[in-house]
Amino acid sequence: MELYISNEWNNDDKSYVSSNMFAFNLKHFPDDLKGRYQEVNLFLKNADGQIFGGLLSEICWNWMQIEYLFVADEIRKSGYGKQLLDEAEKIAKAKNCNFIKLDTLSFQALDFYKKQGFEVFGSIPNAGGYTHYYLKKDL
Repeated sequence: MELYISNEWNNDDKSYVSSNMFAFNLKHFPDDLKGRYQEVNLFLKNADGQIFGGLLSEICWNWMQIEYLFVADEIRKSGYGKQLLDEAEKIAKAKNCNFIKLDTLSFQALDFYKKQGFEVFGSIPNAGGYTHYYLKKDL
C-alpha cells in the first residue's frame, strides 16, 4: 500500500483522527475516568445577545483544558475575565476535575492568570518572538 500526505481535509477526516486518538487513549485510562469528555463554553453577552467575549474549554478525564479566553477591549479590566474563570472553575470542581490547564503568550495574560492562582509549569522561548507559557491550577 502506498500512502501520501495531504493537507486537504474535511470534517470526516478530522473526526477520524480525533476519535481514533480518543479510543487509543481510552485503553490507558482507568475505568472511572472513561467517557469523561465534555465541552464547556461560556459567553459574555448583553441583554440584546451581543457577544463581548467568552471562554472555550473541554473537560477531559480528570482535568479541564481552557483553549481560549477572550474579553473585548472595551470591557477589559472590568472583572469579566475573572468571572469567566471563576465560573469555569466551579464547573470543573462539580465535574470532579483535579486541575485546570491553559497556555498563554508573554504579550497576553500571564500576570492575570497568576493572580487567579495558576502556576507556570513550562515555557518555550522564541515562540514568534515571545515566550509561550503553560499554566496549571490544582483544584
